[in-house]
Amino acid sequence: MTATPRVERLLIEAMAKHLPPSGSALRLVDVFGKAALILRELRPDIEIVLSPKKLTRWRIAPDSVDAVAAYDAEPSEDLLKSSMRVLRPGGRLIIMNAQLDPAEAYVKTLESAEYTRILVEVGAECPLPVGALLRGEKPHTETSTVERVKQVASQDVRPRTGRYLHLLVHQTPHKPTWRMTPEDKIEWEAVGVVGDGEVILLTFSSLPKAVEFMQPAVMAGHITNVNKIAKFKWDVVKEWPFPTILNPSDEIFDTQPVAMLQIDPQHAEAADE
Repeated sequence: MTATPRVERLLIEAMAKHLPPSGSALRLVDVFGKAALILRELRPDIEIVLSPKKLTRWRIAPDSVDAVAAYDAEPSEDLLKSSMRVLRPGGRLIIMNAQLDPAEAYVKTLESAEYTRILVEVGAECPLPVGALLRGEKPHTETSTVERVKQVASQDVRPRTGRYLHLLVHQTPHKPTWRMTPEDKIEWEAVGVVGDGEVILLTFSSLPKAVEFMQPAVMAGHITNVNKIAKFKWDVVKEWPFPTILNPSDEIFDTQPVAMLQIDPQHAEAADE
């Protein structure tokens, strides 16, 4: 039996209470892509790294994300292993399932997968108890609280306070600068993806990051018309009327269709050398 939209929202809101401390942005894997829209309403600092439809072979660096949110999932061996690999020390796996009931067996399952600080409880009161929430942490490699804080901070790439962002852009007309004429009207469209009811702009913290992403995406045929990498101040981008995702994996195209967003080239900075 599928949860109603109201119950689903209450359950996902309950998940948000268990998100861990993070740096300037909370890097999140949203398994099956079901929780992010509501979670980001409650935590605007969330950056969706990946929304995989499968439970294995996530193309994410080990020890690189703060949390894995798995709504409407079960604590399968594949999910537990994949999450343990990508979570940073102290990062959390949060599973919510409206069809499960809290049970001691889930504690033992998480313990067997080497999670710590385990919590298994009722998902939400709606007003009757519904569902089960399962939470476990990847063990810290430091025992000192101060060192743990430093460990979290070391993961922080400061995406919300960095000075510049780079975008993948399709420019028309596609001419070198020296061939432009006063009559040419330059237009830019930046690469994004379609989310749940919104379009999300893909951004990159450096020119190498943008190139690293673009090469396999072009070879796979996901993007075919990018002819420029544009550089903008973050203060400019944050005023635009659509959300952003920083340094995504090219696997994002496995689950999200491409969308092009009209942007103003007049606001761009000089290109990197």
